[in-house]
Amino acid sequence: FFSCASLQDIVRRHLQQYGDLGSLPDKVAIQLNDTHPAISVAELMRILVDENGLKWEEAWKLTKGTFGYTNHTLLPEALESWPVALLERLLPRHMQIVYQINAAVLTEARAKASFSDQQVANVSLIDEHGGRRVRMGQLAFVGSHSINGVSALHTELMKQTVFADLHKLYPERINNKTNGITPRRWLMQCNPGLTKLITERIGPEFLDDIEKLHQLDAHAQDPGFQKQFAAVKHANKERLVKLIKDRVNVKVSADALFDVQIKRIHEYKRQLLNIIHAVALYDEIRAHPERNWVPRVKIFAGKAAPSYWNAKLIIKLINDVARVINNDPAVRGLLKVVFLPNYNVSLAELIVPAADLSEQISTAGMEASGTGNMKFMANGALTIGTMDGANVEMHKEVGDDNIFIFGLTTEQVDEKRAKGEAPAEVLQSTHRLREALDAISSGVYSPDDPNRYRDLIGGLRDHDWFMVARDFDAYWDAQAKVEKTWLDRSRWDAMAIRNTANVGFFSSDRTIRQYAHDIWDVQTA
Repeated sequence: FFSCASLQDIVRRHLQQYGDLGSLPDKVAIQLNDTHPAISVAELMRILVDENGLKWEEAWKLTKGTFGYTNHTLLPEALESWPVALLERLLPRHMQIVYQINAAVLTEARAKASFSDQQVANVSLIDEHGGRRVRMGQLAFVGSHSINGVSALHTELMKQTVFADLHKLYPERINNKTNGITPRRWLMQCNPGLTKLITERIGPEFLDDIEKLHQLDAHAQDPGFQKQFAAVKHANKERLVKLIKDRVNVKVSADALFDVQIKRIHEYKRQLLNIIHAVALYDEIRAHPERNWVPRVKIFAGKAAPSYWNAKLIIKLINDVARVINNDPAVRGLLKVVFLPNYNVSLAELIVPAADLSEQISTAGMEASGTGNMKFMANGALTIGTMDGANVEMHKEVGDDNIFIFGLTTEQVDEKRAKGEAPAEVLQSTHRLREALDAISSGVYSPDDPNRYRDLIGGLRDHDWFMVARDFDAYWDAQAKVEKTWLDRSRWDAMAIRNTANVGFFSSDRTIRQYAHDIWDVQTA
């Protein structure tokens, strides 16, 4: 409905202004935002051929010239497919068009590229496995002149995985456009204190050209500026302290390290790794009260898809663990766990400026880009993360000394998955992990239902698809490095300032300029 309405309006207005459809790709650019509007490819062909009498070949040329496709995820469940029977019943003409497009693509694959039967099946718009389905990602790809990923790593993985054979057939189409965030909302609006401080130090030019934040780099070692920068952060933390008390009735200290993971709840994003670390840290604090522990508040927020059982179970686990840790006087307030409900942008605008540590710990090769990582970076939080998504480019921008990178690489993850071995050797050698998993699975944190997390933890022991167990030691060591750095406050503050100073590349202004220049062919004055 939305695709049909939008396209009819675009074509109507184009004809009204220019009189013919031959100039459509020169005057109109339509960007497909993931696979959701991919039916637009068939719909525009229907409008051009059926309603405006164009020949198929001309209509197909105009369609490809008009559409661009942004792929946002490599996850199979997010690359939509629809049953052929459903489309034949609801949209019979569109299904005819899809068949005709597919016939041309398959003929081209055999004739031009000499594809094997398997490669032909891979590029087909129709998936023949277990019930015939229309692959909307394939439809969007073949119907667009430009296909882009949203980070350098994601784009390379697109070429190697989900669109490998389509990339061989059309090698000129895939390009990268790394995501960005708007500094108007994610620095100037949500953190006026920091914006004012930066303006006083380097002038207001960065407000219009965020790349000018680079000038802040020269002030990272200035003790006076470090003190001012830290004071702004502390004020933002005090604001969040009040919100946490109001929302979930947990008292936390603004002097603690605010360790934040806010994003959609998904197993690949590994909130589970984070909360298991909290359990292991809780055990260590109780076992060694004599150590100089860094006070830490682990803050979680995010929503789970309604039918995603394990994601909802992870939310339950975070709250169960929070209940135990937050009410144990033996911990002496050194560790608190908070899950803030009803996550939305307004809440994020309060959490992001208050974060000290940004958790970007997805299984390598699974996060397309991430933008939360950029929002935290802009506000002077340090990142603990894997080499995944835009973390790779963040690492490049800030340098190895200003980010905490850990964990398996994409290649190592693929290698371990291919072997299909249970992570027995990891569980045998890592007593912290083993004891934490035993406590969770045996009902220590769910006395009302001791078996609540048995299957969730069992998945880590059996196959560990998301590498939670295998990355635990590396994560623990990276967190220890975080604590050591936190105790050297001058170094921490300098790192935080450098993160803000080097966030300019991740502005959506740069992203949109690249779309306009490289994909839409917008001529600037």
